[in-house]
Amino acid sequence: MSATTAAVTTDLSSGDILKRKQRTLWGDTWAQFRRHTLALMGLTVLGLIIAFVVIGPLVYTVDPDYADLTAMSEPPSLQHPFGTDDIGRDQLARNLYGGRISIAVGMSAMLVAIVLGTAIGAIAGYFTAFDGPLMRFTDMMLALPVLPLLLVIILLFRDTLRSIFGPELGIFLLIVFVIGILGWMATARIVRSTVLSIKEKEFVEAAVNVGSGQGRILSRHILPNVLSPIIVSATLAVAAAILTESALSFLGLGFPPDVPTWGRLLYDGKDFMTAAWWVVVWPGIFISLTVLSINFIGDGLRDALDPRSRH
Repeated sequence: MSATTAAVTTDLSSGDILKRKQRTLWGDTWAQFRRHTLALMGLTVLGLIIAFVVIGPLVYTVDPDYADLTAMSEPPSLQHPFGTDDIGRDQLARNLYGGRISIAVGMSAMLVAIVLGTAIGAIAGYFTAFDGPLMRFTDMMLALPVLPLLLVIILLFRDTLRSIFGPELGIFLLIVFVIGILGWMATARIVRSTVLSIKEKEFVEAAVNVGSGQGRILSRHILPNVLSPIIVSATLAVAAAILTESALSFLGLGFPPDVPTWGRLLYDGKDFMTAAWWVVVWPGIFISLTVLSINFIGDGLRDALDPRSRH
């Protein structure tokens, strides 16, 4: 009887082991992320906004640059769901088109800032000789007034890039590059502090003892373990880049007047807020929802990737 019971117990245990899912870092992260209500709401809202600006123009095929002088400053209606501006251009079409550019600027500038910040932070944290100079350079960059410096750089180089790449692509490259090179410092400091901690771990010492090169140790053993704070920094960098582009466009130094980014729409509609409130409300809502959603996602990722918060 006892032998039979033991056999049945062994079979059940084997079945449980086979059915049990293997735990992974990303599986645990997703399970923890789902417990963060605001982060899930942010992910949902951001996904809807991206789908809205990507798929929307395929469904709503109105030309964003077409000016209908018989429908100037019309309020929202069935024909124009977001209303029209002072020269009769459809605001829904312009917000859809402008959202693509604003989000593309945010994503591209984030990639520039993350790559630059990760490289500088990893080198400073791993190679002691470079730590002092690179961190002092980072501190110097943090001390610079970002928005005035952005304005000066754009004023100096926008005409040159426009003549080389065209008015739209040239200013896109300039804004992405400038926002990226002025937004990497926080990522560099986070990566450096994480690398300083990880390089003292036993598995790094083991890699050194077996003769692995410093470049291989940094790329294969240290950087994968720094991925968590980099992801969090990336989400926050997207939000910061979108806000910066909106501020530049609102000041009239971003994209040309015929390129309707969300910030540019705010700038064009600021003089008509009392007579046509809808020209500034919709781009303002999209900017606010996008940035707020990304910040909530960043908070959720920070909690989900923190080992101390797992249970």
